[in-house]
Amino acid sequence: MRHLCTVHHHRALVRKYCFKLGLYRQGLMHDLSKYSPTEFFVGAKYYQGYRSPNTAERLDRGYSTAWLHHKGRNKHHLEYWIDYSLKKDGYPLTGMEMPVKYVAEMLCDRIAACRVYQGDAYTDASAWQYYENGLRVNTMIMHPKTRELLETMLHMLAEKGEEETFAYIRREVLGKKA
Repeated sequence: MRHLCTVHHHRALVRKYCFKLGLYRQGLMHDLSKYSPTEFFVGAKYYQGYRSPNTAERLDRGYSTAWLHHKGRNKHHLEYWIDYSLKKDGYPLTGMEMPVKYVAEMLCDRIAACRVYQGDAYTDASAWQYYENGLRVNTMIMHPKTRELLETMLHMLAEKGEEETFAYIRREVLGKKA
């Protein structure tokens, strides 16, 4: 039951943020795969309340079946956009450039996840700190333009807050009118 409440709360926050950006369809459709048996039952089993159940499943099993299912169905995750590189030298996998509407949804997703798991400890810098920690832990396979856009939005959020950041994204990134 607590996992279901967490999923509902997370989706409600993402919906609110996506609507602020004019991304209505994405706000409504965000993370619907979390209700599928593959993701939901694992989430309920590994629920802890302070971090993603996928992390707990990964620690227990060595991998997360829920995450493997989730990332392949949700375009706001950078992992959805990883493909084989056409370059003969270098790393065999590479990040494809994400459409900006999905990068914007990724930001909404990160803000919502931080708010849900951090509660009152959340600040506008939380999403940047979470991202930065992920960079130290592993190397993210991300297209350079996608990385630049995401980092610009995360820095702006940390320095200028949600209102100014969302106005910038809506106007300059997504090209929507006020």
